[in-house]
Amino acid sequence: MIVMGYHFRPKLWSIALTILFVMIFFELGRWQLSRADERNSQHEQLEKYAMQPVITLPGSPIKLADFQYREVEIRGKYLAEYTIFLDNKTYQGRAGYHVITPLKISNSSMLVPINRGWVATGNDRSILPLIDTDREEITVTGTVVSPDIRALTLSDKIVAGSVWDNFDLERYQEVTGLNMQPIMILQNDANEDGLVRAWHKPDSGASKNIGYAVQWFSLAITTIVIFIVLNVKRTNSENKQA
Repeated sequence: MIVMGYHFRPKLWSIALTILFVMIFFELGRWQLSRADERNSQHEQLEKYAMQPVITLPGSPIKLADFQYREVEIRGKYLAEYTIFLDNKTYQGRAGYHVITPLKISNSSMLVPINRGWVATGNDRSILPLIDTDREEITVTGTVVSPDIRALTLSDKIVAGSVWDNFDLERYQEVTGLNMQPIMILQNDANEDGLVRAWHKPDSGASKNIGYAVQWFSLAITTIVIFIVLNVKRTNSENKQA
């Protein structure tokens, strides 16, 4: 095909390769948009949960999916001797820990890890903060989240005494020998223990997927443009060279 002194004669292999990559990039973009829709649906469900009344967490084994992001209350006793400090947590620019203590559910052999909030590290990191822990039976309310908390670390070390870089429920059960529910509770009730409970409400995260979709669609368009540019040549230039 010749138009205004230019001809377009792409090789069959370049056509096939271009079509292949455009289809891949386009499908990846569509997949990211579907993920965005899924995240938006999940977020809408979370908003509904937030408006529902608090439910009591049972002492029998449960599944995370059945309670995740629900507001629950649980009655039991803290086992303060199994408290761990989750390192590398900041609040208003200050370094600190998240304090995690297991709560033994009343009339049950099972326990639940409670993220009780944030505390500053202090000037000497070799000395852990003193945490006021109620030894009597209490009722804790909070939000159910995944029990596995990951942080960026420069080594594979997870445990250093009572200070942990990451919280892994399976590892925690191995170390303590405790039988835990497969959840974590972010405590949000008022308690005079000196801990800060300023939890960030998670957004849907759909905007990130939409951004990725735009990138994939842009790559598809860029591939088409490059294909056209590389295969359009001036007819008179070729005649002169001949």
